[in-house]
Amino acid sequence: MKTPLFSLVFLFFSLAQGLQLKCDTQDHGSNLEVFHIYSPCSPFKPSKPLSWEEDVLQTQAKDQARLQYLSSLVAKKSVVPIASGRQIVQSPTYIVRAKIGTPPQTMLMAMDTSNDAAWIPCSGCLGCSSSVFDNAKSTTFKTLGCQAGQCKQVPNPTCDGSACIFNMTYGGSSIAANLSQDTITLATDPVPSYTFGCLQKTTGNSVPPQGLLGLGRGPLSLLSQTQNVYQFTFSYCLPSFRSLNFSGSLRLGPVGQPLRIKYTPLLKNPKRPSLYFVNLIGIRVGRKIVDIPPSDLAFNPTTGSGTIIDSGTVFTRLVATAYVAVRDEFRRRVRVTNVTSLGGFDTCYTVPIVAPTITFMFAGMNVTLPQDNLLIHSTAGSITCLAMASAPENVNSVLNVIANMQQQNHRVLFDVPNSRLGVARELCT
Repeated sequence: MKTPLFSLVFLFFSLAQGLQLKCDTQDHGSNLEVFHIYSPCSPFKPSKPLSWEEDVLQTQAKDQARLQYLSSLVAKKSVVPIASGRQIVQSPTYIVRAKIGTPPQTMLMAMDTSNDAAWIPCSGCLGCSSSVFDNAKSTTFKTLGCQAGQCKQVPNPTCDGSACIFNMTYGGSSIAANLSQDTITLATDPVPSYTFGCLQKTTGNSVPPQGLLGLGRGPLSLLSQTQNVYQFTFSYCLPSFRSLNFSGSLRLGPVGQPLRIKYTPLLKNPKRPSLYFVNLIGIRVGRKIVDIPPSDLAFNPTTGSGTIIDSGTVFTRLVATAYVAVRDEFRRRVRVTNVTSLGGFDTCYTVPIVAPTITFMFAGMNVTLPQDNLLIHSTAGSITCLAMASAPENVNSVLNVIANMQQQNHRVLFDVPNSRLGVARELCT
């Protein structure tokens, strides 16, 4: 028979074990120390109660440590906000904030996957916008001479004294720039001695007003100049061109890229080495694969033709036979007989329509586009057009171009080391 003393001792040890088990369970179930501030089980419990001020300060200190820890987890994820340039800089391009020079000056640069060398309007530029980079105020700025190796990597280089000057066309415009170097910062990553063109003169009205950031595959592109940091891998999500905010994102480097994404092989054309070619093998309107001769879509390194993904072109262009086949099937499914035109768009309607989906069929993946990626509307909403057109009739330059309107609200991943391009639906507007 058990004595009362034995029962009391047994009860004491049972309670102690239960309390310890509760403490162990709670402590081990959380890696945060918030529990220890208040728990009577905690070895961190102060010997005397904290005042309200001390409690707030201690909690704030723990929050600060937590934030530093969280920041360390994403330190290698370089994310640069993207905005539509239509409302911000009155340009149809997509823009990113870049800080140039020391001390840094902010420029809203157009991102372009089909160009390599960056260029920025500099002080004294003729024909440039009023927003220029004051290179004289940067202590890290320098002009490269003709003896620099980079001078051989720019188009049409010439020498003017000690400066390397290059000339090129962009859209219907032309530019002249001094080859230069300075620090450029995207997100929180400074890139010292970044080589770019310091614009001296522009003609025409298609030059992005605050400069251009080249994301192509050539030697002077952002990816080539930072390949040790970003490993020639990047992705972007373009918001709607109507969006006023920096709600899109450019992710630089392999860390933080989507894991669930469909891929198609990236192809390289020696005649156009800067461009990102993919293998478009068919196009579907609704459920019907339209009749397009395979040769009209084929990648051809000899002629330089094929299909590219481009962030700088606004509306998708297809070779004439492909466009006509897509357009005719689109019209048939809309079933509205009164079709009008607007500028370069030949499939427009003055009544509300329900548009079929259009699917780009690439080797290894399909990308199906909803109405938001297919239709443009007049400001008053009285006209709706299919936002595609026929490519120019030039056998030496015919390309199918998957443009930025058709890429909006998709994550497009350029994985150059593994020669693949990924696409996944993502809302970033």
